[in-house]
Amino acid sequence: MDEALLTVHNQMSYGLQVLYTSDYCYKCLYQPLASMEVGPGNVSVVLSTPFTLTLKASPVNATNTLCSISYLFEEAGHYSLWVTPGDALDVTCYISLDKFPHSTYQRLTVADLVMPWFVFIIGTSVMLAFSSMRRKGVTRLQLLRKLSWRTVVLMLIGFCFINYSPRDGLLSWSWLRIPGVLQRLAFTYFILSLMQMFSPYREIPPSQVRWWSPVQDVVLYWPEWIFILLLETMWLCVTFLLPVPNCPTGYLGAGGIGDNGLYPNCTGGAAAYIDRWLLGHNIYWHPTCKAMYHTTQPFDPEGVLGTINSIVMGFIGMQAGKIFLFYRKLNNKIIIRFSVWAVILGILAAILSKCTRDSGFIPVNKNLWSLSYVACMGSMSFVLLGMMYFVVDIKGWWGGQPFIYPGMNSILVYVGHSLLGFYFPFSWEMRYQDSHWEPLFRSLWGTALWIFITYLLYRKRFFLKI
Repeated sequence: MDEALLTVHNQMSYGLQVLYTSDYCYKCLYQPLASMEVGPGNVSVVLSTPFTLTLKASPVNATNTLCSISYLFEEAGHYSLWVTPGDALDVTCYISLDKFPHSTYQRLTVADLVMPWFVFIIGTSVMLAFSSMRRKGVTRLQLLRKLSWRTVVLMLIGFCFINYSPRDGLLSWSWLRIPGVLQRLAFTYFILSLMQMFSPYREIPPSQVRWWSPVQDVVLYWPEWIFILLLETMWLCVTFLLPVPNCPTGYLGAGGIGDNGLYPNCTGGAAAYIDRWLLGHNIYWHPTCKAMYHTTQPFDPEGVLGTINSIVMGFIGMQAGKIFLFYRKLNNKIIIRFSVWAVILGILAAILSKCTRDSGFIPVNKNLWSLSYVACMGSMSFVLLGMMYFVVDIKGWWGGQPFIYPGMNSILVYVGHSLLGFYFPFSWEMRYQDSHWEPLFRSLWGTALWIFITYLLYRKRFFLKI
């Protein structure tokens, strides 16, 4: 899957080596792909197909480039790279198609959006839930007990299931990892809840026209804004000013073969350095950058430093909750304010990233949860929530079914999938390893099965709560 066959045809009178790099890999060193000690001749190799590759040919044991070519190979296709002598001393490279690929698809995924959207809606839910509980007369002590208990339980669930191993038992001590998705969500929820619990404004203020009324949902919560600005200032200072041994200060790259191979052991910069300092080796050893950048250092995408911006993301979600409370039943104002926040955050993300993938002041980076990534995801979150509010609440075109059922038992689904997701009937060993339709069908089947289970639980009025 996601592979193609390339046959290199060397028509030169001497040996040839072919190197490659992915256009998605930032300033990466070329890596060896194929080599022929003598020419002419040919050799076949397997290529990865998700991203455009740049190939260059040079004589064996030499550094000069004879020719280079960029090409987006497609899955299961058979290709030929021809290196032929041209006029005078020129060398020509071209690619021919020997066997058509299975499909000419482009990989699309929303995986990078799911967690920040979830953090955003946690912030919105905290705002609405605390407002409801205060109206019911729940005391601060009761609130503190509830949120502390929920935080501890979520962290324990995340810690146990991320380290669960059928061979080692409940915890796998050989590759124990402390950070995780649920741990980050739990800590983010805890901080957001504390902010809301100690907020000086418990009720919606009387509707009086003041000069700052258009931004009252910001002005009335100025202590929270100061706290968030201080948190973000700390993230910026640590990220860009903390000295990291043998690495450039403020480094945000993947290390490995990236940045021309100058900083192979600097994966993640200050974020990884802090994790190693606080958590030792109990962090993630297989980051997503490892395959492309050939990194050797651990990096945890749910590490300590990134959790700061997770709190910021949740606070942006709290702002959506404040808009709901301040402008209840004023649908037009809610949609307008969602749109304004989406534009503001989108402009901030564009400025920080310079509208580029890698060359901005602060690139959009999911693994680091960079400020530009949070601003970009916050903008998209307001857009998505505004669309859902329009479709569900204003127009009544959709009630959220069937996804409301797993949403009402989200912890049960998470735990259940962690324990049973790799077993029949939720999953099975694929028969067609080189196809996309079978893993897609398997994923859709597993999702549908959990929706059906949670629907039955909904009918029975059973909800697993913490």
